[in-house]
Amino acid sequence: MICRQCGTEIADKALICYRCGTATTEAKFKPVELRDRPASTPLATLGSLAVFLVLALAGAYLAATAEAPIVRIVGVALVLVSLLLSGRRLLARGR
Repeated sequence: MICRQCGTEIADKALICYRCGTATTEAKFKPVELRDRPASTPLATLGSLAVFLVLALAGAYLAATAEAPIVRIVGVALVLVSLLLSGRRLLARGR
């Protein structure tokens, strides 16, 4: 068989040319075209930030009013997680 790209003689069962790397046959499957992700709307960003704010306030309330130490820890963790998620959301929005 002769390579259709460079003209080198290659084996009959070869999948690609050893010299130039060209495939000997057409691909059976075409790669999937990736579409751009739609940008999030300002309303969606505002809504998610509102949810994170409510979580942070709930966590602060738990941390301030709970008598059990574990509930205070959960409240502080809730505040930290909501702050991290809102910061991540704002950074992703800026890209």
